[in-house]
Amino acid sequence: MVKKIEIVGLGAGDLEQLPVGIYKKLLQAPLLFLRTKEHPVIPELEQEGLTYTSFDSIYEKYDQFESVYEEITRTLLSKAQTDVITYAVPGHPLVAERTVQLLLEYGPSEGVEIIIGGGQSFLDPLFASLKIDPVEGFQLLDGTALSASKLQVDQHIIISQVYDQFVASNVKLTLMEKLPDDYQVYIVTAAGSKQEHIEKLPLYELDRNVSINNLTSVYVPPVTEEQILLKNFSKLRVIIAELRGPNGCPWDKEQTHESLKRYLIEETYEVIDAIDNEDIDHLIEELGDVLLQVMLHAQIGEDEGYFSIDDVIEGLSAKMIRRHPHVFGNAHAANSEEVLINWQEIKKQEKTEASSSLLEGVSKSLPNLLRAYELQKKAAMVGFDWQEITPAVEKVKEELDEFVDELDGTTEGFIRAKKEFGDLLFAFVNVARFLKINPEEALNETNQKFTRRFQYIEDKVKASGRPFEDYTLEELDKYWDEAKLTGL
Repeated sequence: MVKKIEIVGLGAGDLEQLPVGIYKKLLQAPLLFLRTKEHPVIPELEQEGLTYTSFDSIYEKYDQFESVYEEITRTLLSKAQTDVITYAVPGHPLVAERTVQLLLEYGPSEGVEIIIGGGQSFLDPLFASLKIDPVEGFQLLDGTALSASKLQVDQHIIISQVYDQFVASNVKLTLMEKLPDDYQVYIVTAAGSKQEHIEKLPLYELDRNVSINNLTSVYVPPVTEEQILLKNFSKLRVIIAELRGPNGCPWDKEQTHESLKRYLIEETYEVIDAIDNEDIDHLIEELGDVLLQVMLHAQIGEDEGYFSIDDVIEGLSAKMIRRHPHVFGNAHAANSEEVLINWQEIKKQEKTEASSSLLEGVSKSLPNLLRAYELQKKAAMVGFDWQEITPAVEKVKEELDEFVDELDGTTEGFIRAKKEFGDLLFAFVNVARFLKINPEEALNETNQKFTRRFQYIEDKVKASGRPFEDYTLEELDKYWDEAKLTGL
């Protein structure tokens, strides 16, 4: 016996829209299953003697639609082992029908042939009812698995599978991530049939509509307002390209990778400053400025024909997947320390030149305190390190003594002291590493503390009406101590 399931579509609406061939197959099918009997053609076909089994009861068993579809699929494949069955779904079998995709995926391994018998999609009558041309660009999305990252708001968006108010609520919240709360959308039910209903309403009212059923779709017109489109990455890319285009900004057109280096450094420190000040609005702005630098470098690369932002994103995405096998693969990492060990091992494997130095991965452009920290970390990875902090502290004392010894007031002594001062800083960075203190962050905090306390002194001096020159160091030190007592 040939094991097979023939899948047919019930169309988008009335019995009049049902092709004659599908009509006959439904009435003649010896064993007919319906994903749902809630469809306009079913009551009419029942009057003509249609017999069937529907899967509507399964929807009540699960919280997730995927579980519903899995059970329907498994049931059909099991029945097909002993009977030739017909399976009917709303619309066309290959348009927005997850159970059909699962049958096509699982069928061959179960020895069941899956035949697509045709049907009319809901899209044609929907386009006609809304009077839109899909050639302008449109998306067809599943309301039960909608993600804001998939939305292309400058195109026609049709969201199917909006079965009930719960799904409608999730669709609403997802759309609100990209669109204003009062953006006008359409609820379209049973397009092209006698029961067709189209309602225009603001987005925030989407889940308040009581007429939503399994024939409902949501239509989102393309966004034309510039302010809304500013959230789109594609819009940012267009803006940057225009800035460097023939009619763009003279300054932007003159920039090179080399000329932009200092701005990237400056903007990065501005981000750190916003984080330290816990200023979210400032952080958003400064992260945007860092992104601007990335986009400018990518546009320069594209203008010169070497690379584009797509290559940057592709490389980053591939690296994140490759270096997180505990997330995207079968590796295991119980904590962040194991993650870092795995990361370094994978990074090491990616370095194909066996003769390259372990220290080559530390950028020469880093601030030198941070570079010293990273160099020491690299050396420690292969055992070039003390086992505990005491020798590291003794090394600081040793370097401090050597530095002091060179302060003899001679030119030669100054040159030697300068070298010893570098050694002293390097040794102190090693102590910081043992204590897991980032020296750059620690010095930044001290700089901020010094700034606050010195500004307190300035305020006191200004309030006194006396110039700085009139104050002794002891008097200024008293203000410093006051600043400390106030918690600055």
